[in-house]
Amino acid sequence: MNFEIGMIGVGLMGHGIARNVMRKGSYPLVFLDHPGNQPTDELTDLGATTRGSPAEIARAANVVILCVTGSPQVEAIVEGEGGLLSGLRPGTIVIDCSTALPASTLRMAAAVEAAGGAYLDAPMTRTARHAHEGKLNLLVGSADETLEKVRPVLDTFAENVTHVGPVGHGHRMKLLHNFVSIGSVTLLAEAAALAADADVDPEVLIDVLAKGGGAGAALDRLTPYLKDGDREGLAFSISNGAKDIGYYRQMSEEAGARHVVADGVAAAMERALATGEGEAYIPELVRIFRK
Repeated sequence: MNFEIGMIGVGLMGHGIARNVMRKGSYPLVFLDHPGNQPTDELTDLGATTRGSPAEIARAANVVILCVTGSPQVEAIVEGEGGLLSGLRPGTIVIDCSTALPASTLRMAAAVEAAGGAYLDAPMTRTARHAHEGKLNLLVGSADETLEKVRPVLDTFAENVTHVGPVGHGHRMKLLHNFVSIGSVTLLAEAAALAADADVDPEVLIDVLAKGGGAGAALDRLTPYLKDGDREGLAFSISNGAKDIGYYRQMSEEAGARHVVADGVAAAMERALATGEGEAYIPELVRIFRK
């Protein structure tokens, strides 16, 4: 398959995906011109061109990568006015790297398949730095043959590609992952805020947790903020975190599962949002919890 790549969502994560598709895969790329894009000089210098609508992206590409905020945005891109469905070429594969509700993903996949395409949900873990380096983890929900067709594209921007099941399962796994990840950092942030109020040296707190039950990726990502006020260890906004926890709770409701801990995490994040801190990064919960 000769890949012609379309990219919708050139934000913190999507920019890294786009640059590696071109640099490592040498694939031609068109991307949606959008005010939310990161600076795109590097992409245009590599030969990328822009289009004005998802439909125009679909007409120019046979693989379309979505990297947007959530289900409302994906739905608008796929089936809205000027959306992908109005320009989709037969055989096109849509790769959704967003974090979305599994039920919505199944609807979007059915719509794309009815139009002659195929759908693959491939949400990401890791950070914007990993996206820039082409070392993301992808959690893929798709048919086996669809994954194998586009694996060369995925390999340009991912270090690990895990096939977790059929369409929709990638987003199910991503919500499980983000609940654990965001929930863990939120718990540590509250403990760190209390530690600061109680005059506990942050270096001592980090050392004790790292040698005991608090060790792990969550502490590693929070440590730069605790030591130096550097929030880049987890460059992920509180508003996006709250959205993902909300999606997890909705998935839990639909499954008839318990979500008591998730309710507590959601309440903590809602408090931050209520103080106008939605665009702050999650490590800054330490500061916010001290208010």
